[in-house]
Amino acid sequence: MSLRKTLTLPRFGFAARDRSFRNLVTSTCRYHQTKTNTQEESVNSSEHDSFNSKISIDFELTREAYKSKDTLELLRSLVVFKLCSYDILVDKNKEIIDLSRKLLGQKMFEQFMKMTFYGQFVAGEDHQSIRPVVQKNQAYGVGAVLDYSVEEDLSQEEAERKEMESCMSTSEKESPGVDHREKKFTAHRRFGDRREGVTSARTYFYADEAKCDQHMETFLNCIKASGGSSEDGFSAIKMTALGRPQFLLQFSEVLVKWRRFFSFLASKQGKDGMEVLEQKLDLEQLQMCLARLGAEGNIQSFFSDGRLHSSGIVDMLDWNRLIDERMKISDLLVVPNLQTGQLEPLLSRFTEEEERQMKRMLQRLDVLAKHAVENGVRLMVDAEQTYFQPAISRLTVEMKRSFNRDKAVVFNTYQCYLKAFDNVSMDVELSRREGWCFAAKLVRGAYMYQERSRAAEIGYEDPINPDYESTNRMYHRCLDYVLEEIQRNKKVNVMVASHNLDTVKHTLRRMNEMGLQPTDKKVCFGQLLGMCDQISFPLAQAGFPVYKYVPYGPVNEVIPYLSRRAQENRGFMKGVQMERELLWKELMRRLSSGQILYTPPV
Repeated sequence: MSLRKTLTLPRFGFAARDRSFRNLVTSTCRYHQTKTNTQEESVNSSEHDSFNSKISIDFELTREAYKSKDTLELLRSLVVFKLCSYDILVDKNKEIIDLSRKLLGQKMFEQFMKMTFYGQFVAGEDHQSIRPVVQKNQAYGVGAVLDYSVEEDLSQEEAERKEMESCMSTSEKESPGVDHREKKFTAHRRFGDRREGVTSARTYFYADEAKCDQHMETFLNCIKASGGSSEDGFSAIKMTALGRPQFLLQFSEVLVKWRRFFSFLASKQGKDGMEVLEQKLDLEQLQMCLARLGAEGNIQSFFSDGRLHSSGIVDMLDWNRLIDERMKISDLLVVPNLQTGQLEPLLSRFTEEEERQMKRMLQRLDVLAKHAVENGVRLMVDAEQTYFQPAISRLTVEMKRSFNRDKAVVFNTYQCYLKAFDNVSMDVELSRREGWCFAAKLVRGAYMYQERSRAAEIGYEDPINPDYESTNRMYHRCLDYVLEEIQRNKKVNVMVASHNLDTVKHTLRRMNEMGLQPTDKKVCFGQLLGMCDQISFPLAQAGFPVYKYVPYGPVNEVIPYLSRRAQENRGFMKGVQMERELLWKELMRRLSSGQILYTPPV
């Protein structure tokens, strides 16, 4: 199909209501809204009175922090963390693993890994073998976010080839340079291997639609396992596993350009430099500005019939509804021209097969969300690179609109090493206006080195906060905003996914100030399996919902995950000695008190 005809801005919104993008998601995926018979959790007055005292947790009380671990597990943690602190072992970990496999043989190698690194960070090989770890943690109040951590063992050349093929449209391949794409949102072979410089996130490369169906089946099995092994648990998914990343790249560019055009129009009304939700444009002035740019039609008619949140005023969320009204996925890929005010196609041509591939991605998301509801599991949508993330976040919002009506089922992930506050505040405000449950996981982020290097080499603005302290401030600002919303609105949920003790203490302090209680179950915490038990278990014993990210998969197939764990722990263990010191303290306590053979009660 051809998209060469230039579209005009006002006509962008005239698609029939039942054929809009919002309904495209639901109709393409054939959502069947599943009504869950849930009731708001209530705490009787006597229970509430018992928690009126301030939350106070001692994170150095090792007897409580490690009472779920036997002494051999403590020793394993100490050995693994110590080994992770040696640069030469971490830098050469792949070579060492290959040599160990040759010397020990496959069977002894797997046994050795299960006694050390694999046993520390991975729960087991399949749904059955992970049950003892999950159930033991749950006995101490710690739930699970199940994460099947198997990756293809691709060479760098294979990864780059797959990335270039899957991120370029037919139009770009046939007529290079015709489509004026931004550098950030086009594929670059130098950064085609998205595993490079990433320490804590698994990576998927597109092969074909059948492979995406296999990934969906893997996620479905993970959802079923989570429903069967952990009460009120989570399952993690990645959108790049579920479809051709070309669509995520292109849709992200469209969303960024639409937002940039709104900021341009805001500057014409003297509203530049303001917080995004404070940029409120006068509708009549907006119409005049667009007319001066040469845009045809009457945008005021689009925003009639009660479509504006505030009469006569257009804000960013109102503006985004122009995209909601598109009829087909290919019609979404149009961007406003800053000089003319006209809508122009992002691509000169969009094939029928590309349209079908994008729809199948939406269908797979729908299947996963419905299965999550049916199995009583929450779905955690992982964050990815900034050139994919705008589209990922937008599609996650569409899932929330359908599945978070009564309770929080779908959680989006916000990376706070980015300038994340605008995205958090806009999504909270949108949930407030439309009446669905906002649910977020706040992380610092996994792609910093890769993102910074890519921006510098390709030549676009670095999306990362300038330093670690800026990231901390951004994390706490986003967290404070969500906590304040929880204080006003019980339809908001947040997971504080952090190994940073200062952030955890900040959360407890702010909850004390706001009168929020662990029993409200609106604030939960998340850490990785095998790390920061001195944070996870004391929080759980204080009544907080706490979850461990629980990777699983066959030994040989999770080696890439373990390799990154080693790399991440090197920096973590060099910077923070507290966990090792507490492990030694508990080991010495057991030795001196005659509890060296301690076995955790179940």
